[in-house]
Amino acid sequence: MKTKEEIVNNWLPRYTGMGLADFGEYILLCNFTHYVELFADWNKVPIIGKDRSMMCATAGGITIINFGMGSPNAGTIVDLLTAIKPKAALFLGKCGGLRPDKNQVGDLILPIAAIRGEGTSNDYLPPEVPALPAFALQKAISTTIREFEKDYWTGTVYTTNKRVWEHREDFKEYLRSLRALAIDMETATIFVAAFKNQIPAGALLLVSDMPMVPDGVKTDASDKVVTEQYVQTHLKIGVRSLQQLINNGETVKHLRF
Repeated sequence: MKTKEEIVNNWLPRYTGMGLADFGEYILLCNFTHYVELFADWNKVPIIGKDRSMMCATAGGITIINFGMGSPNAGTIVDLLTAIKPKAALFLGKCGGLRPDKNQVGDLILPIAAIRGEGTSNDYLPPEVPALPAFALQKAISTTIREFEKDYWTGTVYTTNKRVWEHREDFKEYLRSLRALAIDMETATIFVAAFKNQIPAGALLLVSDMPMVPDGVKTDASDKVVTEQYVQTHLKIGVRSLQQLINNGETVKHLRF
C-alpha cells in the first residue's frame, strides 16, 4: 500500500471489524466500552469488533466508535475516518473540571476551542492554527441540551498528553494561568486532525472529576457514580444532536477546507 487512501481503506475495517459500507454517515466518538454497549442496546443492534482495537455499532445512520484513550488514538481514528468521509463526527468525552468555583461533577461543557497542549496535533498543522469545532455542530448540540432541560458551560478545554499530573502543583498553577474550564486528552487533537482531514467535528464533554483539589481526583468509586448518574444523558444528547442534523438535512461544514 502506497497511498493514504489505500491505507485507511484497509485499516478502518482492520481496527473496527466493520466493513466500509456498514458505517453511518454520522460518527459518535467515545473512550469507553459502556457508551457503545448502551447505544447497541437501545437500538437492538450488534456490537462489531469486540476483538479489535476500536469496537463500534451502527444504527439509524449513526456509528459509534470507542477509539480508546489519548491524543495518538484520537488522531488515528480521525485519519481512518477519511476512508468513509463522514458528514460529521461528534466526540463524547469525559474531562476534568478546572474551575471548582464554577463547574462540578456531572456538568456538561460545550467547548468553543481547545488548547493544543498534547503535541500530537502538531503533526497535522502548525501550532499557530487554533483547534476549533464546527460551529453548526456545536449549535445543534446546544439546542439539544436545552431540549433535555439541561444547562452547560462553554469555554476552552486544555488537551494534554500527561495522564498522572494531579500531584504536580507546578502544572496546576500553569493550568490556572490558562483560565481553561476543563482538561482532557483528546479534544484538541480531534479538532485539528478533523480540520486537516476536512471532517466537520465537534465535542460535548462530561465533567467526571475535579482534579485541581485532592478530594476531587477521580477514583474507581467516583467514576462508577458518574457512569450511573450522568453517562446515559450524555450519550442521549449526542445521539439526538446528530439525529437533528440528519432529520433537518443540515450541513455542518462551516469552514472552507
